[in-house]
Amino acid sequence: MTPAFASRISQQIIVPLLLLVAVSCTAGATSTTSSGQKPPTQRPYVINNIKYYPVASSAGYVDTGIASWYGDAFHGRLTSNGERYDMYGPTAAHKILPMNTMLHVRNLDNGREVVVRINDRGPFIRGRILDVSYAGAQKLGMLRRGTARVQVTALAPTANGKYLPHPNFQEGEFFVQIGSFRNKDNARRLQKKFADAGHTAIIRRATLNAETYFRVQVYIGTQLRTAKRAERSLLQKGYDGAFIIAR
Repeated sequence: MTPAFASRISQQIIVPLLLLVAVSCTAGATSTTSSGQKPPTQRPYVINNIKYYPVASSAGYVDTGIASWYGDAFHGRLTSNGERYDMYGPTAAHKILPMNTMLHVRNLDNGREVVVRINDRGPFIRGRILDVSYAGAQKLGMLRRGTARVQVTALAPTANGKYLPHPNFQEGEFFVQIGSFRNKDNARRLQKKFADAGHTAIIRRATLNAETYFRVQVYIGTQLRTAKRAERSLLQKGYDGAFIIAR
């Protein structure tokens, strides 16, 4: 399950295909070490020609989708964070959440629940959002079928060692990034195209690996569900790198 991490950035346009939630929060699993540096599991990586961008924090993360499970074939192998996979432990794989994120998982088909800890990357099958261990699948009642519709909620640690859901993150300021260019004129042309169509489009300057990029982002509104619809629409219209940013 451990992906081969790739650090090369596209020379003209960055095209992440996942929801990128760029928020700062002091609670929940975060992406920095004690020295303030990003661990390897937080670096962008490529699987099957798709680039994944781990998020900086699990705070407020809630998602609904299809979960699967993995067992014997991976038991004892190294996970993405360097642990040995234990199919009998309460762990799971997720494509972008920080390692050690605690997730509450609820099977929407039968109401069964489990809490798991993220220690691996995956699943890399389209349409699936989580890979739970054999033990997790057993508690969720999904062993025989192999998959289940689930709702996952990131949990925040409390002073007494327990975990509670993070604050609601369904509302905020949402944008969809539609392109990232090294040439500012290219970014301006794309911005003008959306502005002429009546949309609020901005350009944000960012530096990555000593390179300057100009990121074109379209303001969507204050509801995450609206931003997701806009993201899907833009992807369908050919903006292959469209993804959500929350501020």
